[in-house]
Amino acid sequence: MTASERPGRSSRGKGRQKRSARPREKRADFVSSSKAQERDGSPSVRAWVWAAIAAVAVGILLWQLYPVGSTVPDALSVRVVRSFPHDPEAFTQGLVWHEGKLYESTGLEGRSSLRRVNLRTGAVEHRRALDPDVFGEGLALAAGHLIQLSWRSGKAFVWDLDTFEPVREHEYRGEGWGLCYDGRRLIMSDGSAWLTFRDPDTFEQVGEVRVMRAGRPVRRLNELECVDGLVYANVWMTDDIARIDPETGNVVAWIDASGLLPAAERQGTEDVLNGIAYRADTGHLLLTGKLWPKIYEVELIPAG
Repeated sequence: MTASERPGRSSRGKGRQKRSARPREKRADFVSSSKAQERDGSPSVRAWVWAAIAAVAVGILLWQLYPVGSTVPDALSVRVVRSFPHDPEAFTQGLVWHEGKLYESTGLEGRSSLRRVNLRTGAVEHRRALDPDVFGEGLALAAGHLIQLSWRSGKAFVWDLDTFEPVREHEYRGEGWGLCYDGRRLIMSDGSAWLTFRDPDTFEQVGEVRVMRAGRPVRRLNELECVDGLVYANVWMTDDIARIDPETGNVVAWIDASGLLPAAERQGTEDVLNGIAYRADTGHLLLTGKLWPKIYEVELIPAG
């Protein structure tokens, strides 16, 4: 190898080193600049971070309110059409409207009863007292008989519609709260988020469904009323009524019935909204509560 060749190789080698050094300098400058932006908290970086946080927060909120596959119910309110007098000593647990008369189940041990009431005057036309140790609950009319639940006695009483004489009794497990008849089966609540379907003749359980509002269970379902394939349910200790599709358990409408009875006319914490009957002759609902002095005939309207 000649001496004249060495500078050439050395020159080419230095050239290669210089060319490879330039990108490293640029990368170093870029990293240094990025770190400076992070350290200084540049507006573009901060905006991107806050936008990402906001998007995640909104996603979580929507998932909590409306889980995947959930149905958002309609929001309804009530408009009072007229009101009627009601016995303020009646601890209402169930209502049935039939051929111009109101049938009522009342509760509390020692005060529970079955009644036939003149809606216009509020007069009790016929009354049968339950045993003192029985706490009366929901009421339904099926196959010409009245069926009345008990809270913790585990018994359903079947009464003659006209005379209120006992026809038979059924036994069941758990608590009895609300009851209605949809034309082919009895639907019963027990204070949970579940509705139980029962045979109207034997009272045997034939099915059940969990009630969900926008993907969340609705607990404390109380008095029930079956209307045109749907179930209306008082939610205990609230002024809310859930309209439920019993085939799916979905709440299809949420009814705000607050403001019916003025606070000044309430007697205490127990006198809550409880009692729903459907008037097929007017297409309206009859609503009352425990120890309420009035029954309200209402129509449903969009909320707001």
